[in-house]
Amino acid sequence: MARFSKTKSTISYKNIFLSLLIFVLIIFIFQGAVTAFSKRSQEEQLDNLKQTLTQSVVHCYALEGTYPESLHYLKEHYDIVYDTDQFLVDYQPLGENIMPDITVISKKPTK
Repeated sequence: MARFSKTKSTISYKNIFLSLLIFVLIIFIFQGAVTAFSKRSQEEQLDNLKQTLTQSVVHCYALEGTYPESLHYLKEHYDIVYDTDQFLVDYQPLGENIMPDITVISKKPTK
């Protein structure tokens, strides 16, 4: 009946400290991975928005014979939708037959 006898616990402070250290290390690795994924995702969104705007402008020129006069025209007629809280789009028309200058800037800095 030695199973039921009370013995002194063998848990040491060294084991507890090592377990907490491993746990904290795993949390930091996970946080770093999430941050890297978030940064890459934001960069891809920025690139996709630039590409979509350029393609829409070229598509408008191919169909209508002139480049769109404003970003509002693109939004209205070519269903361009983007998060205005996250991106700033500067659309500068240069003429009917000259490709407009399109600049897309992320408002939220990448970390």
